[in-house]
Amino acid sequence: MAAKGGNQKSRKGDPMRTKNGKERLGPLNVAQLEKLLTSARKKTVSKIQRRITVLKNRPGYRAQVVTE
Repeated sequence: MAAKGGNQKSRKGDPMRTKNGKERLGPLNVAQLEKLLTSARKKTVSKIQRRITVLKNRPGYRAQVVTE
């Protein structure tokens, strides 16, 4: 049986990505998700939009109102 990858001790994981390289959307807020949505791949757009709706439907969510 072959050994696992040789760089497992020295590799530092990115906290914003999973081990497969996919984005972690959990710790992001709505503004960060909307920014990510502009540059997202077509494959992940629906996942990001679904996360935005989940966050906006939570009790206690307040949209930032810009007053000039």
